[in-house]
Formats: sequence, structure tokens, C-alpha cells
Amino acid sequence: MTFLGTGTSCGIPQPGCHCPVCSSPDPHDKRLRCSALFESGDTHILIDCGPDFREQMLRIDWDKPFDAVFITHEHYDHVGGIDDLRPFTYHRPETHMYADPFCAQHLRERLPYCLVSHTYPGIPRLELHDIKPHDVIMVGDIKVTALKVMHGKLPIMGYRVGDIGYITDMTDIEEESVKLLEGIKLLVVNGLRHYEHPTHQTVEQACDFSRRIAALNGRDTIPTYLIHMSHHMGCHADEEAMLPKDIHLAYDGLGLTI
Repeated sequence: MTFLGTGTSCGIPQPGCHCPVCSSPDPHDKRLRCSALFESGDTHILIDCGPDFREQMLRIDWDKPFDAVFITHEHYDHVGGIDDLRPFTYHRPETHMYADPFCAQHLRERLPYCLVSHTYPGIPRLELHDIKPHDVIMVGDIKVTALKVMHGKLPIMGYRVGDIGYITDMTDIEEESVKLLEGIKLLVVNGLRHYEHPTHQTVEQACDFSRRIAALNGRDTIPTYLIHMSHHMGCHADEEAMLPKDIHLAYDGLGLTI
């Protein structure tokens, strides 16, 4: 797994801001919008495709096609780079994209030339599929399970990708979705900042959720990486030093092997 972006909707640094985080020289404090790449053998999966997608691919010098793209929800910071998928779809009939029906409807309305009419030359070759919570999709040798989480009042998707749980923009989760994370070896979950937000978890809430998933798996702790962080979080080095055992701040470009 590679973290392509770990920042919230504005990214870090936020334009026009000169706070300690936005001014930090530490590369760990430079955060593009959230996205992640999963690889197993010759299978390649992308979760979310935000407005920084092109830059993210240039940073890792990526030239392989994607076997599937999974979208968590329709907010621009998670889908604003879909058109930039075009060079990664030219070498196959189509690339499969998955989203819940509400999100898929919005994508078809915003990108009809990509996802409805298919008449524009040079468009991304994408086949959009509606999925629902608990659906299981096999992509090559990777098993992906969709799970429902709440982003404030908006139901969105989290995903279990093999033995990794990947959840962003969550405030709450139902017990049926929690059960789908039994047996995971790594948890990725959002932690925006230290004080409450109406549609995102705080760092403390994310840590509580990590302990909940650890207990589900009969453990005291589970390796957990926080994503979707804002410049209100604090600098990476300071925050990392204060986190509980087995919980870390993810950062752009971090690669993990399970």
C-alpha cells in the first residue's frame, strides 16, 4: 500500500496560510488530498482520485494501468482527478470504477463524457459500477469489501482491501460495518484535528476507534495510520511523538507491506 495523499480537502500547505504547519519545512507536513494505491502481484487498485491525482502519479513515476478504482464519496477532494485517469486506461478496453449509487449518480452527471455518452475522443475508458455495503469484489487476487460509514449525515463507503481497512471522512460507523473489519492486520482511518468537527473524526476519536478494532481482533492494539489531516492538526513530528503505541500519522509517499 502507498499513501498518495493524506491531507484534507484544502491540502497542506493551505493557500494563503502561514501557520506553523503550513510553514513547516518538514516534507511530512506537505499533504496532498487523500488517495491510496494498493498492489498485489500484477494487480493495482486505486482508492479515490482527487484533484492532486496527476501530481501524485508524477511523484511516484507510475505508468501501470489500474485494474479498478474505488470511490469513497462524491466530494471534489476525492473525485476531482477522474479525468486524469485517461493515460492509465488506454491499454485496456476499460477500467472498472466502483461507487455507491448516490455517488455514482453524481459522477455520471458531472462527467457524462466519461461515464455516459462515451463519444469524446481521448476520454478515460471507465466502466462505472454501482455497489452497496457488504458487496465483495474480486480484483485479480485482491478481495475488496465495501462497508458503510457516516460522513456527518452522509452515508459514504469505506473499504476492506485484503487485510487492510481503509476509511476516510468518517464520523460514525454501524456495528455491521465494524464486523467486516474482523481479522484485518492494518487500519487506516481519518483523524482531522484535536477539536470536534461535524463531519470528521478527531485524532482522539480515531484512536478510540483503533482500540475498538483491536479489541474486535482480540488484541490490545492494532497498527493504525491516520489520514485526512488538516493544518489544524499540528506538525507531524510533534503529533507523532504524542500518539499511543501502534498509532501513527501517515504521510504522502509512505509505503507499507502486509
